[in-house]
Amino acid sequence: MSKVLDIHGSKPNEEGVTEVGHEPTTADRLYVPAIAAGLKTTIRHFFKNLIGKEKYTQTIQYPDQKVEYPERFRGMHRLVPREDGTSRCVACYMCQTACPARCIHIVAGESEDPSIEKYPVVFEIDELRCVVCGLCVEACPCDAIRMDTGYHPKPVYSREDADFGKADLLKNFGRHETEGSRRTARPPATAAGTGRVDRSSGDGGAGGATGGY
Repeated sequence: MSKVLDIHGSKPNEEGVTEVGHEPTTADRLYVPAIAAGLKTTIRHFFKNLIGKEKYTQTIQYPDQKVEYPERFRGMHRLVPREDGTSRCVACYMCQTACPARCIHIVAGESEDPSIEKYPVVFEIDELRCVVCGLCVEACPCDAIRMDTGYHPKPVYSREDADFGKADLLKNFGRHETEGSRRTARPPATAAGTGRVDRSSGDGGAGGATGGY
């Protein structure tokens, strides 16, 4: 053990702080006790994993073994399509405004459908800048963007490959979604007179029971 120096005769420095020092012993200088303690822990875990009934191994043999992400995992973004295949997005810029990383870029255009008014001509997300906060999902009034794909963005070799456009985001599926279920999916329930998604309906809103993230 290290010996604490006698500080009774020590005086505070100019800042009023009394310094306390430790005098290392011979064993401390040789690092023998620290090495022995580390080896003891290593050997104990080795034999417990080798012949013990309970295994303490926490290593995942990736890629043969993969961790199952939880239901609320915020994964890759996706744009939710309407029944005709177009995005639900109405280019209101709510997600772009709420994004703290400024990774969403939208260019709005006039829609031929008077009930929609606007649509995104350009909808891009820079996944390298994204901080995966989920604020874009919470801000969307039309439930047009979600992070419930259940997987993270794939590695890329250039920054341009991490910029996902509208077509790329529409191709992504939800964790429990299939091609057939997407075609028969109903539009989100909206609160009467507001045009906003009813989060309490539980049919897939951003804060619903199914996990809009």
